[in-house]
Amino acid sequence: MGEVIRSFPLFPLGIVLLPEEVVPLHIFEERYKTMIGECLDEEREFGIVWLAQGGLRDVGCTAEIARLLERMEDGRMNILVRGRTPFRLLRRVDDLVYPAGDIELLEDAPGDRSEPTVADEARERYADLVERLTDSRPDPAALAELGSYGMAATIDFAPELKQSLLEARSEEQRLAMVAELFTSTLRRLELVERTSEQARSNGRLRPGGPT
Repeated sequence: MGEVIRSFPLFPLGIVLLPEEVVPLHIFEERYKTMIGECLDEEREFGIVWLAQGGLRDVGCTAEIARLLERMEDGRMNILVRGRTPFRLLRRVDDLVYPAGDIELLEDAPGDRSEPTVADEARERYADLVERLTDSRPDPAALAELGSYGMAATIDFAPELKQSLLEARSEEQRLAMVAELFTSTLRRLELVERTSEQARSNGRLRPGGPT
């Protein structure tokens, strides 16, 4: 069993935060202004949990406040947070002014190690996607240091897929998941490009056509 933290501050949101991912947040509700203010003062983390259509998920990610961008006179804040550690919500705590709960920090399965071929495939597909989107391929040395979370954190995709990745307790499983995700994204991009080219060609005369 992983480390259990009691009365951990929670922020239910319509997003899924992954470890290593950096996201901006605008804090405006009084309870969350209090919560984030305490986290800043005590240099502590809080948890982001996906508030999905079917309800609050029980696996979330701890978040550290990477930067306080702006603090307004009425207490509203703009902050940057960085995902740290997956956790499971064990019990809701209702005696604080903001949402909280007892959580268990999640670790990967003991002895979990990814096969080099799985990692290589995921990194190659990631590099292909980055190159397609930016016309620049990642540096090989930097690419070799990336794990599943590091790659997925830079790509915007559906919260259902991110939640599945967050809940997986095997790096090899996550690498296989992101490899498939990057491959399917590349295919969609290629389809969009082909469709756009066909649309642009509509109404044009083919060589040898009537004059």
